[in-house]
Amino acid sequence: MSVPEVIPIAYEPDHRTSTIGRWDGGQFFASVTIAFPEGWTAVGDWRKHQRWYAVLHRFDAAGRYLESRIAFTGTTAQREGEAGEAAAALLDEWLDALPGRRYESIAIAPFTVRFEGVLFGLVVEEGHGEGGRDWAELYPDGLGFSAPWDGLYDT
Repeated sequence: MSVPEVIPIAYEPDHRTSTIGRWDGGQFFASVTIAFPEGWTAVGDWRKHQRWYAVLHRFDAAGRYLESRIAFTGTTAQREGEAGEAAAALLDEWLDALPGRRYESIAIAPFTVRFEGVLFGLVVEEGHGEGGRDWAELYPDGLGFSAPWDGLYDT
């Protein structure tokens, strides 16, 4: 089964898709995530290189990509939990500003954005899924979507 033009993503409260849904301007996927810059190799103290981000991707009602709001809030090397807490607080602020926000399942088209040397987006991976099937992965969150395209993810 080939990758659909818009990929369903199921809303799951208390899981990694708990901050997705619709707003008056379309759909959104929001998260607090960590990533290493592209090309980083595991040399030295990894905590200085593991970066925390608040991320809000917005799409129109049909699931076409509109824009992303991404903010770096610190590294894991900072005081315990500080960067993650800052990302969560910023994301809450951004979500509160979305008029008509409601959390529910969405369906969005693949897209990519690079921010400070990190890939963000929903990327089609051809022939990499189980049994060589196509799939889509949300970067850098590490959520994989594949047939039967029911919106559920693998990590």
